[in-house]
Amino acid sequence: MHIVIRRYQSSDRKDVETIFRDAIEEHINPAFIYAMTQPLHITLSLFIYIGAYVVSGESVILALLVGGSWVGLVYFCCYEFYAGYVRARLRTDMQDILGYYLHNLDNCFWVAEAEMDGRPRVLGVVAVEAKNDPGSDGKKYGELFRMIVSSTCRRTGLGLRLAETVEDFCKERGFSKIVLSTSSTQRAAVALYFKLGFKLVRVHTQSEFPNWLVWMTRVTILTMEKAI
Repeated sequence: MHIVIRRYQSSDRKDVETIFRDAIEEHINPAFIYAMTQPLHITLSLFIYIGAYVVSGESVILALLVGGSWVGLVYFCCYEFYAGYVRARLRTDMQDILGYYLHNLDNCFWVAEAEMDGRPRVLGVVAVEAKNDPGSDGKKYGELFRMIVSSTCRRTGLGLRLAETVEDFCKERGFSKIVLSTSSTQRAAVALYFKLGFKLVRVHTQSEFPNWLVWMTRVTILTMEKAI
């Protein structure tokens, strides 16, 4: 399969939105399984089921209903963490990719395209945004965003090629480093970034979502960077 990495065009919008939504929302179920298998949530689940059983006068049905509500709440939080992220991005930078990324020479948005079944298909995307680096005498750094590879062509080296495209772009502009953020459940992406030479510089839970929702998911945000 011959894959070409090129700059985003307005005609790519529908395909880019689809691959972005699918790739982010596929983390919902793994995040839910991860949350429910953490010691804290296992303990809480047992406490809720047993507590409901005792308080209800040993009603198995009520215990199952209360426990099921707890499990449903955890799933809702995992769903909202990722699906809500997609909605927010589609209302901000992804709503006008040309204006946000391509009208500034220090920003860019790329798509990886290949012909499949007789028509061109977007198989991956990645973006970079220039930001001022307060610790480097006026230099800028690039923040890597929207790294997505379609499930149909993973483990083909496409993620590596997309990351290298961003790195080459940042080097051409004299940026001091590349910074990115990802979630702890995106293990394949984290492994790729380590392979590319990124270092973990911060682990936190700060996001646009309420603290209680993030706590329920047991997800952490990883900030990584690479000097170039």
